[in-house]
Amino acid sequence: MSSEERESMEFDVVVVGAGPAGLSTACRLMQIAQENEQEISVVVLEKGSEVGAHILSGAVIEPRALDELFPDWKDKDAPLNTAVTRDDILFFTSPGTSIKMPGFLSPKTMHNHGNYVASLGNLTRWLGEQAEALGVEIFPGFAASEILYHDDGSIKGVATGDMGLDVNGEPKDGHERGMELHAKYTVFAEGCRGHLGKRLISQFKLDEGKSPQHYGIGLKELWQIDPEKHEAGVVLHGAGWPLSETNTTGGGFMYHLENNQVVVGLIIDLNYSNPHLSTFDEFQRFKTHPAIKSVLEGGERISYGARAIVKGGLNSLPKMSMPGALLIGCDAGTLNFAKLKGTHMAMKSGMVAAETIAQALAADLSGTELTEYDEAYMNSWAGDELKTSKNWGPVLHKFGMYLGGAYNFLDQNFFGGKLPFNFRDEKPDHDCLMPASTSFQPKYPRPDGKVSFDKSSSVFLSSTNHEDNQPVHLQLADPSIPIQVNLPRYAEPAQRYCPVGVYEVVIEDEVPRFQINSQNCIHCKTCDIKDPSQNITWVVPEGGGGPNYPNM
Repeated sequence: MSSEERESMEFDVVVVGAGPAGLSTACRLMQIAQENEQEISVVVLEKGSEVGAHILSGAVIEPRALDELFPDWKDKDAPLNTAVTRDDILFFTSPGTSIKMPGFLSPKTMHNHGNYVASLGNLTRWLGEQAEALGVEIFPGFAASEILYHDDGSIKGVATGDMGLDVNGEPKDGHERGMELHAKYTVFAEGCRGHLGKRLISQFKLDEGKSPQHYGIGLKELWQIDPEKHEAGVVLHGAGWPLSETNTTGGGFMYHLENNQVVVGLIIDLNYSNPHLSTFDEFQRFKTHPAIKSVLEGGERISYGARAIVKGGLNSLPKMSMPGALLIGCDAGTLNFAKLKGTHMAMKSGMVAAETIAQALAADLSGTELTEYDEAYMNSWAGDELKTSKNWGPVLHKFGMYLGGAYNFLDQNFFGGKLPFNFRDEKPDHDCLMPASTSFQPKYPRPDGKVSFDKSSSVFLSSTNHEDNQPVHLQLADPSIPIQVNLPRYAEPAQRYCPVGVYEVVIEDEVPRFQINSQNCIHCKTCDIKDPSQNITWVVPEGGGGPNYPNM
């Protein structure tokens, strides 16, 4: 490693992550600066090659936060063009049958009147344009890899990773040292399971007294379909098969965008117990159900991706403030899983963060702990949503899809989420696997190349790329653990929970070897979450690496 000193830059606020939360923070800060004739310097770091490159979501967008941030968003041509026209909720009873649930029997949180079907990637790009127009500096392709501290332990800022290191961490030709970005306040908005956010939660004990955070993995494809099958604005959600075969909770979706495009996906709760479950193959199998296949047949698959989803809700929400920094959006866990929506919640967290920081800067404060942020967020409408949906996930995990679903219907539709109970889920997702020897082994059919596909062609459609000969960003604390511990008991589940084939068990001379194909990684973070020995840690690769989603 080069001993060359890193250059540094000074800002009032450094935001880590150009997603909806981070960009909303930056936009609101600059709006306040203009309103108050206040000078605020803001920079946003983005590890993707461009703003939106790593953004993946369903997505049905609730515009409440956007209405507040940019009331004239329609005049500014925000890419929300397709209003929801109908909600369909199906229960998949078998590989070939389903039952359509009447709207009055579904929880109110699943109703999408007034929302929009959209590409969150495109909305994020639009937010980036608004931020830059307001005077925000955005640095795409720069991955924040290190947290910087003052002598008193408060957060000083972040450093970006070196560029041009080989697999052993030694400089190659064209090596460039990372840069230090110092700030009066640093905002961590990395999205679900942010690697720096994870460190901060542990270091500052932000989750003390909280339930473990819980997650799902969302797998998604974008399709161009036959115009005769397209119904712009139709939103379909489904539960049951194929996940019901392994007693796994989660559900599928299909949303009709504009221009004869649909997105189709499957969310799998990562508290699943069967180590034979393959997230990728469950998704491919889901698409073979007639209710889904009939729409996709004759169409063209355009893109594929996957991303972990934070879903612990209020009981798992950590403290979000620490000296010199705030943790916001899905980096903290603000998603409202009862609505299957996180964008409006993340944006609101960023807007409240901006208002809190602007007050501190106006008072000439720097590096203090803004504890008032947590209170302000929980007193907002976003905090109210988290309070009224706090039992949604825990009751599904505790009582299953039928009894848990009945409770949620009663709680949401008749009591507004205010039944006087507080269910908690205290078992971490990584601690839920049963032994492979006693678990049912699903039969996954070969892909047909028309509706279902293999991993290699899917990774290709994610446009994933990592510079060759760079340090592996999937780190094993103990390289011997996967084979010695997990292989016999869990049949090495990393081969199956990873949605792109990063992990393989290769047999050489009858000896199994754990192989990491890090170049395939699409930054979903599932391995960091689900690994039963918690031996895998995801860290940022070189800036610009990873998927390049066009409009996911």
